[in-house]
Amino acid sequence: MPTITFIEHNGNEHQVSIEVGQSVMQAATFAGLPGISADCGGACACATCHAYVDESWMGHFGPAQGTEKDMLENVPMLMPNSRLTCQLVVTADMDGLTLRLPESQY
Repeated sequence: MPTITFIEHNGNEHQVSIEVGQSVMQAATFAGLPGISADCGGACACATCHAYVDESWMGHFGPAQGTEKDMLENVPMLMPNSRLTCQLVVTADMDGLTLRLPESQY
């Protein structure tokens, strides 16, 4: 089971073990992590699961597309490494992924 590190805006780190096939957003909400409210439940309709993918992992995911790209246009502090965690599905090779959480989702 891959382990992903979430870093809150204040620097607090959380390591979460995630089942392959689960979205990163699901793992964060199941673990009760602060900073990801996921108001739409993973439907890619609210952008409240926004996170910054560590630069070293950006090539693993590629750029946001379609609805995700459109939703990201609404987030404050959009960065080139911004992604919606509901759109990141965990694979076995994602062990060690690091995501930083924005100061607020809205």
